[in-house]
Amino acid sequence: MIAQNVVFGVLAAAMVLSAIGVVTTKNVVHAALYLVVVLAGGAGQFLLLGQEFVAWVQVLVYIGAVIVLFLFGIMLTRAPMQPKESLDNDLKWPGLVVAVALVGILGALLVDAFEDTEIELEAPTRTIEVTDAVFRTYIIPFEVVGILLLAALIGAVVLARKD
Repeated sequence: MIAQNVVFGVLAAAMVLSAIGVVTTKNVVHAALYLVVVLAGGAGQFLLLGQEFVAWVQVLVYIGAVIVLFLFGIMLTRAPMQPKESLDNDLKWPGLVVAVALVGILGALLVDAFEDTEIELEAPTRTIEVTDAVFRTYIIPFEVVGILLLAALIGAVVLARKD
């Protein structure tokens, strides 16, 4: 149990530092790469909970598809990698005060609500149940979303071409 707590702490710290990197970097590509670390940490958290299927779906869908889509959008639109003028303003310190207060309030609420609760991982959801739901019950919406994403990708390539 102590090893799980250590791994959780390391993953959480990496996720927090990368999330800060996402919102503070001026380079759009670097922000997308920091987001990869955050999403990979989320997949690691699912692995700690014994939910391997959800973890690998997180890796395939979010890291494998969404981040690639972000990078396609960045590269195909030829957006500037860094802004030409500074986007800073004088509201950093009030924002930091509000963020720290919010973290304190939410932390206190969570500790008060769940201080003695223990998570039992005796019977996690089986992969067969999830795949039956996706590929039998929801197969039409699943395929429609795939076609929609393909159409969006083809549209982005057509718009980015110089003819």
